[in-house]
Amino acid sequence: MLPTAAHRPSHRTALRPAPQAAVARLGVAGRGVLAWLAAGLVATGLVAAAHAQPASSTEPSAAVGSDAWREQMSLWLRQQAQTQVQGAQQPSPLRVDVEVGSLDSRLRLAPCQRVEPYLPSGTRLWGRARIGLRCTQGPVAWNVFLPIYVRVWGPGWVLRQPLAGGETLQPHHAEAAEVDWTLQRQPVLVRQQDWVGQQLVRGLAAGQVLYAGSVRAPQVFASGAQVRLRVQGEGFTIVATGEALGDGHVGESVRVRLPSKRVVLGTVVDATTVDVAL
Repeated sequence: MLPTAAHRPSHRTALRPAPQAAVARLGVAGRGVLAWLAAGLVATGLVAAAHAQPASSTEPSAAVGSDAWREQMSLWLRQQAQTQVQGAQQPSPLRVDVEVGSLDSRLRLAPCQRVEPYLPSGTRLWGRARIGLRCTQGPVAWNVFLPIYVRVWGPGWVLRQPLAGGETLQPHHAEAAEVDWTLQRQPVLVRQQDWVGQQLVRGLAAGQVLYAGSVRAPQVFASGAQVRLRVQGEGFTIVATGEALGDGHVGESVRVRLPSKRVVLGTVVDATTVDVAL
């Protein structure tokens, strides 16, 4: 069971319908879900449900925690997650799956005639997350958090065979597949040109997904190589020679020691050139 938390406000809290401003913040989908969430809360098998009339006669009544409620909540959360994904302007169509967790079995919650779901401020429906459930019509205006897990599936590439770190990737090394984008913080590599010709940062097993951090530009010179340092400005170019103090990968930084023993940091351009910014 995933962890959860509960907060019980004072018994002196006034009973009142859901504030209109709070309802408005939920959006159309959120207001729709209020109808089928307006039922008694079932904390666990140790707490009896408190039955209530549904907010709308067109929506089914389902007790919180029941199979019907879980199905409805999953649908609503998928809609919310899909909205977030579209708002982030992801480059590819994604598929969303939601696993609805359970309330902590140690909770003892007062009966409630109206339960509102909401997304806590800043909630990102991606991987492990939580939503809020609050009682707005009952003897105690409680608030609890329900754990959820959101998986977002999209296109990616998985290795056909185990490969060692430093190996240069070729088209036959990986195949296209639908992968879970939420498993890593790093972006999934979607386009084949993002990894073909790149080198693996470390060894990977067959079936592993290629992420942005899995590959790097190929090495074009080794530590100790003599390279040309280039400083470019408006109307001029200065060139010097130095010794690379690390392996050079195109687009990455490397330290170079000048004949004067001074060490500068530059960006690898090709097998012989390192650019130094002014």
